[in-house]
Amino acid sequence: MKKMIKAALIWTTLLLPIVAIAMPLAYVEGVHYKPTAKRLATSDKNVVEVIEMFSYSCPHCFRFEPQVMEWKKTLPENVKFVQVPAIFRDSWLQLAKVFYTAEKTGDLEKLQPIIFNAIHVEKRRLQTEDQLLNFVAEQGIDRDMFAQEMKSMSVSRKVKEALLLSQTSGISGVPSMIVNGKYIVDGPMAGSMEDVLKVVNFLIEQELN
Repeated sequence: MKKMIKAALIWTTLLLPIVAIAMPLAYVEGVHYKPTAKRLATSDKNVVEVIEMFSYSCPHCFRFEPQVMEWKKTLPENVKFVQVPAIFRDSWLQLAKVFYTAEKTGDLEKLQPIIFNAIHVEKRRLQTEDQLLNFVAEQGIDRDMFAQEMKSMSVSRKVKEALLLSQTSGISGVPSMIVNGKYIVDGPMAGSMEDVLKVVNFLIEQELN
């Protein structure tokens, strides 16, 4: 019996390094995620805010969208998820206007998947204001009303905020996730788009604790 116990202890000792190697390591700052260029303000200090910087024109964002929408459903009440349209070129500026106008008119949930599908599946050019307004009208939304809302002060303010965040956050591409104004996670750092959400979950847990 003593020999059996001794043998078991020896094997346990030998296996420890292998088990340690197999165990997943904690995500590391500078490897799997990075700090924002500067600490960003969040809308509510009582919750952890997660921002997805995205663009309708981005094929990675298009493929990532269903995963993000499912993941969003799993978030606790003390975590706030916000999508912000990144603005790196003029056509993205027009898309940002549509995003915030649709948000204001209550049409965002309807338009979001349709715009993604039109650009990436139907290969439609939706870059100018006229092209986008015509497309919105095709979906049964009043064109003149939508155009008027696009020029509103509230939409203009949100577009300016999105532009500023795109320029100052330190993101290098989309989709990128910003956790609580402190950390940036994207596909190249995390390893894959699926792993992005795992790293974000890790950072949320870190912020909540």
